[in-house]
Amino acid sequence: MDYDAMFNTQLETLKDEGNYRVFAELERRCGDFPRAKSHDAEAPDEVTVWCSNDYLGMGQNPVVRQAMKDAIDQCGTGAGGTRNISGTNHHHKLLEAELADLHRKEDALLFTSGYVSNWAALSTLGSRLPDAVILSDSLNHASMIEGIRHSRAQKVIWKHNDPEDLDRKLAALPANAPKIVAFESVYSMDGDICPMAEIVEVADKHGAMTYLDEVHAVGLYGPRGGGIAEREGLMDRITLIEGTLGKAYGCMGGYIAGSAALCDFIRSFASGFIFTTALPPAVAAAACASIKHLKQSNLERLQQRDRVAKLRAMLNARGIPHLDNPSHIIPVMIKDPVKCRMLADILMQDYGIYVQPINYPTVPKGTERLRFTPSPLHSDADLEHLIEALTVLWKQCALARAVA
Repeated sequence: MDYDAMFNTQLETLKDEGNYRVFAELERRCGDFPRAKSHDAEAPDEVTVWCSNDYLGMGQNPVVRQAMKDAIDQCGTGAGGTRNISGTNHHHKLLEAELADLHRKEDALLFTSGYVSNWAALSTLGSRLPDAVILSDSLNHASMIEGIRHSRAQKVIWKHNDPEDLDRKLAALPANAPKIVAFESVYSMDGDICPMAEIVEVADKHGAMTYLDEVHAVGLYGPRGGGIAEREGLMDRITLIEGTLGKAYGCMGGYIAGSAALCDFIRSFASGFIFTTALPPAVAAAACASIKHLKQSNLERLQQRDRVAKLRAMLNARGIPHLDNPSHIIPVMIKDPVKCRMLADILMQDYGIYVQPINYPTVPKGTERLRFTPSPLHSDADLEHLIEALTVLWKQCALARAVA
């Protein structure tokens, strides 16, 4: 059998549909975010990154960088293996204590990524709680969907951000069945924010656990960066909060926070924790420094909100359509995969602007977009350069403009 031919057939189909993904080869320049060196022969040597999930530029923060360097000098590079085999490094425990404090929970548990923490926690809860039913928002992230699927628990999908539909779905389930309501605070593609208080009320009414993914909110919202749940005063009513260290905190890793019993339960039964090499101590130390800094400093958040508001106003002034939402994520709608890829290529090659096209299956077909995430470190000149480039391309490509 010619397996390569099978692979290539499907790859060609992906290319024909306009959904083949091409990765830009970039080299982040320390201390110069959002600039990056490009290794793409068709692009300028220096580009400006507009789609990073390092939302606050904390991956470049001197305090965070120094914490990582000090930990390397203290501990070396890797963790040496799983925490079960090689032992828990002291930096892991310090970080878990910092995360538990951030979310006002009894405990927290580290994972190697946000994807793994969702997959491991949901699959363990669904498989270990007898007759559990997981009620999942229809737009939940792939990591949550995979965790639910792997659990083999009964799954119920409820309409996106619709507490009334959730109420109906919960009411139809046996009263004595363990129920887990899984949802996100900030949805990464459309940038919308869930009606958290209403969801929590419905879950409490039916005796359900609440499982909240805050990966696109931690560090960014709330007085100490605890996320939307902190901003809304609801952390104490959420059973499990899941987050990441790889976005606003500028490092790597994922985690859950909850009661001591819940975290110990996941620690003891989740294969995605037990059998995975632990985060390097230096990464844990850097993440800890980042969280501590953003608990005390609101400057980065305020600067980012200013950049987001300014870019939205500039897009509106030029009639460039973008989804109106209350978050930091600005999706500029193209609604065609080929045009989306083409626009991204022209922006990169002709203007030194890097933004990744978001196509199917990340978003539904017909909703393709360029997803911009302004940071505190994007200057007025960066904003003006981006807007001028988009204005020219909108005219050249005869794209529809937003109606005022």
